[in-house]
Amino acid sequence: MKKVLIIGAGRSATTLINYLLKESEINNWLVTIADYNLNLAEKAANNHKNSNPIKFDVTNTLDREKEISQSDIVVSMLPAAMHILVAKDCVKLKKNLVTASYVSKEIQALNNSAIESGVILLNEIGLDPGIDHLSAMKVIDQVKDDGYKLTSFKSFCGGLVHPDYDNNPWNYKFTWNPRNVILAGQGTAQYIINDNYKYISYSNLFKRTESMEILDAGEFEGYANRDSLGYRKDYGLDNISTLFRGTLRKKGFSKSWNKFVQLGMTDDSYQINNSEDLSNKEFLNLFLPKNEIFSVEENFCNYFSISLDSKEFHKFNWLGIFSDYKSDIKLASPAKILQHITERKWSLDENDKDMVVMQHQFEYLDNKEIKKLKSSLVVFGDDSVNTAMAKTVGLPVAIAVKLILNNIITLKGVQIPTKKEIYSPVLKELAKNGINFIEELV
Repeated sequence: MKKVLIIGAGRSATTLINYLLKESEINNWLVTIADYNLNLAEKAANNHKNSNPIKFDVTNTLDREKEISQSDIVVSMLPAAMHILVAKDCVKLKKNLVTASYVSKEIQALNNSAIESGVILLNEIGLDPGIDHLSAMKVIDQVKDDGYKLTSFKSFCGGLVHPDYDNNPWNYKFTWNPRNVILAGQGTAQYIINDNYKYISYSNLFKRTESMEILDAGEFEGYANRDSLGYRKDYGLDNISTLFRGTLRKKGFSKSWNKFVQLGMTDDSYQINNSEDLSNKEFLNLFLPKNEIFSVEENFCNYFSISLDSKEFHKFNWLGIFSDYKSDIKLASPAKILQHITERKWSLDENDKDMVVMQHQFEYLDNKEIKKLKSSLVVFGDDSVNTAMAKTVGLPVAIAVKLILNNIITLKGVQIPTKKEIYSPVLKELAKNGINFIEELV
């Protein structure tokens, strides 16, 4: 009996665990679900005959080594910074590892050791990164195999609320880590357009968006990710003229969010004195110009040249930014307070459903004629537990585990899913599970 160790049983692991438990009945696996919260692990196991829920502290070296040594493959659904603890043990104990997170410098440094140990450390096989790699490389390799020259590649992805449950003026609810949303885009975005390198500072990021319609999911806007150039080598696109990766939001979101950015309310670099005593209105007023004549609402509108009866003002008023509510968070950064404010209004309700949207835009030369191809994905969540985000993050991870255990993926060392040996069988299995890209020439 082969043994799978899953470390972390949070919401993003729901679909992953369910898939592997189902496959365990066919393949005779034992699936150990390890979490610091035993109740969470037991709930995820759901009394399945092939499950083994345990209380687990990943920082306990002896327990960590014990559980890893008894497993054939390990899945880490921990916060990204903690993967290295697991990865080092996997290399030492000659066990395969799968994660959905970006490859860190520390993980990459284990490549040679992993090859020597005969194991794979497969990373970036969730949604973004993950499904974006799989689906993009399928088209990129096909274009090259057909003898065409790829000249432009743009890729966008977003986690959003299902259209039927989109009931707030921001057209947005949290479907992933709220902190990451608040801090998104900080730094400098880098990309290349028509052989020209472009850089966008954080202060201008949300002013520059691209509009697009994606299948039947509606109209969206995309803003640039921090680094679009990092995958040129991995994708084999060193000489491409245009390369751009971005994040999707519903149209109009970025213009409003940018007001928080311009005021400095997304800053996480310092703490506010007496933050626990501040109402939302007082918190906002910290960042507005001094004015003893106008109300906070009027001062806000004057600063951004909007009116009190505008749709724009309504967004912020609905969010509660002008209310007397107090967050009661001591020594909080502006970003932390803003996160608390938005979580009260942007959290998924119990009956809400979410949506994942992705689109790749390709341009290639066919006998000097430019051809354009779109590859689009829309996935809807089933409920607040079996979310689109849980599906699209968890399923690729789970499928990769099965393929490694069944010796279909035999690569060694630190890998991301840009090779056909990985992306081809994973995409086929994803399609069987309702995650399928629609390709169309435009």
